[in-house]
Amino acid sequence: MSVHVSPGELARVRTRHPEAVAEAAARRARRPLVRGSGRLLIVAADHPARGALAVGDDAFAMADRSVLLSRLCLALSRPGVDGVLASADILEDLLLLGALEDKVVMGSMNRGGLAGSAFELDDRFTGHRAQDLARLGFDAGKLLLRLDYEDPGSLDTLHTAARAIDAMAERRLPVFVEPFICHRRDGRLRNDLGADAVTRSLAIASGLGGTSAYTWLKVPVTEDPDDMARVMATTTLPAVLLGGDTGRTPGEQEAAYEKWRGALSLPTVQGLVAGRTLLYPADGDVAGAVDIAAGLLKG
Repeated sequence: MSVHVSPGELARVRTRHPEAVAEAAARRARRPLVRGSGRLLIVAADHPARGALAVGDDAFAMADRSVLLSRLCLALSRPGVDGVLASADILEDLLLLGALEDKVVMGSMNRGGLAGSAFELDDRFTGHRAQDLARLGFDAGKLLLRLDYEDPGSLDTLHTAARAIDAMAERRLPVFVEPFICHRRDGRLRNDLGADAVTRSLAIASGLGGTSAYTWLKVPVTEDPDDMARVMATTTLPAVLLGGDTGRTPGEQEAAYEKWRGALSLPTVQGLVAGRTLLYPADGDVAGAVDIAAGLLKG
C-alpha cells in the first residue's frame, strides 16, 4: 500500500482556509487513551521540530515533508497502531488529511533544545502548551527532560517541565515525560543509557509537579536489557518504551525488536513509542516494521 501526499494541496488549504485546522480538530472522532488490552503503540514524528532530521547516515532523511507524511499515513493505517506523537505543524497536516480519526493524538511540548546547539539543555517549551492541547481536543502531551549535572540549563528545563506537568494535570491530560541523564563528550550531547543513570532519571521525573496522577514515563531500553527489570522497579508510574535510532541494517533492527520484546513484558510497561525505526526502516518496508512492532505488543 502506498500513500501519496501533495504538499501543494495542503498549502492551498492553509493559505485560503486556515480555520480548516480548528474545524478538522473539532469534528475528529476521539477515543480513550487506552482501551482493550491497555497497550499503546504510538508512532513518533516530532524530531524535525528540534532540527533532528537524520536517520542513520542520511542527515536530511526526515526533511521531505511529503515523504514523511506519506509514511505516517501508511503507519497510522496499520492494525494495532493507536496514534501519533508530533509537533503542531505535522499534527495539523495529518488533521487536514483525515488521518487522525479514532487515534490518540499526542502533542510535542518542548522543542527549544535544538539538536547540536550550545543551548540544547535549556530546552524551552516552544511547542504545544497544555491549553493548546485542550483547545484542539488532543489526547496527551510529551516532554523531553534531559539533565546534565554540569549544565545550568538543565535546571530551567527541570523547572518548566514541572510546571507543564501541573498545567496538564489541571486539565486532566496525560503527559509523557522522557527523561535522560546526559553528558557532553567531544562537544556532543550523549544520553547515558547505563542502568544507574536511567534509574536516577526515572526517580527524578516521577517526582515532578504537584501531582503525578496524569504522568506517564517514556523510557529507553538500557545498554544491558537485562537491567530493565530493576530499573523499572524505580517507579509505579505507567511507562512506554521509546524506540530511538536502532540502526540501519536488518540485523540491528532485529536486535532492537528483541530488546523491546523483553522490556514489554515488565508490569509497568504499557506500550511503545517509536519513530525512525518504524517510519524509515532499513529495508524501506514501513508497513512491515509497524506490523512487527504491533505484534510485539500482543505478547
